Amino acid sequence: MATSQEAAAPAFNTKLWLHLLIIPALDLGYLALIFGWLGEDPLTRLAISAWTGYFLLCLGSCFHETAHLTLSRKRWFDVGLGEMIGTVMFTPYTVYRESHIRHHAYLNKPGDFELWPYSDPTKSRGFRMAFAWFDLLAGAVAAPIIYGRIYFDKKSPITDPAVRRTIRKEYIASGLMGAFWVAAGALGLKQGWLDAERILWLCLPATIYGVLQTARKFTEHLGMQSYDPLAGTRTVVGKGLLTRLAAFVNFDIIVHGPHHRYPKAPHEALEDKMAENQAANPQVAYPVFPSYLSAMRAMLPCLLTNPGVGMNVGAAAPDKGGVADGRELVDGENVETLVVSEIRERTAA
Repeated sequence: MATSQEAAAPAFNTKLWLHLLIIPALDLGYLALIFGWLGEDPLTRLAISAWTGYFLLCLGSCFHETAHLTLSRKRWFDVGLGEMIGTVMFTPYTVYRESHIRHHAYLNKPGDFELWPYSDPTKSRGFRMAFAWFDLLAGAVAAPIIYGRIYFDKKSPITDPAVRRTIRKEYIASGLMGAFWVAAGALGLKQGWLDAERILWLCLPATIYGVLQTARKFTEHLGMQSYDPLAGTRTVVGKGLLTRLAAFVNFDIIVHGPHHRYPKAPHEALEDKMAENQAANPQVAYPVFPSYLSAMRAMLPCLLTNPGVGMNVGAAAPDKGGVADGRELVDGENVETLVVSEIRERTAA
């Protein structure tokens, strides 16, 4: 059922179109690497790769907004763009959305597929430490593996045949996209348009993106015990120009606790939501940080000694119930749809 926050967006949404400048900025970075528009020396290429990797991170945040159907508030637009981004990133839209909604419903619990293996009490500390460094250094490869588990795992909660058919089609589309790029690279090498060194440079932005994306995920979640969104995630509310600009470009995802508490709230309202909760509960020491660096410093010991969340860092086993628990953690019009049948109804358009 649609809420008032899903009402039709204005005919011209200035903030939306400013955010969608992510796509041409990303394209320009790749074209500059391919054609050497700004130079071929290593420092120039490294700077362009960093630019491109950062805007890949922003594209991932855009993907996140489409999963919540909050990017444009128009379902057909959000789902369509999400499917295109998912195809390019080799993480089908439906796989991502099914996993992400359970991340909200089962935050830090064993059923939190998005935070696997850190949320899984059956995984040893040694395994989690090894996987954490793979996740950090090869995030662009690790992410499709982590999200894909919700479909490929023998205990997959996705049992509806229609949903599984949709996911299968999306994986085929991603496979065809990958085959196209492999063929294009092979042709470029054969014709002399590309060489091995340039192909390595073209792979660097994805590597940078993976490091940034995993570092963001770790900073927001690693080491957090609580199953409550505001206490179980790190939130950054910064006043510096650079922090605020980075927050805007990335849809304020760093204001992470309120996003989990109010998953349908407009991202620009999240700081106010955090302030409201702090004012209403002055006795609670919420994990709110003035900068991303300070939040990262708080996370780092967990990464180095015991990368985990929930039960893996000392929390008691959660109560049974899952989806009902998730509904208790959101308010009124900000309720995220957590039931799979309702998800299909909302995305059918």
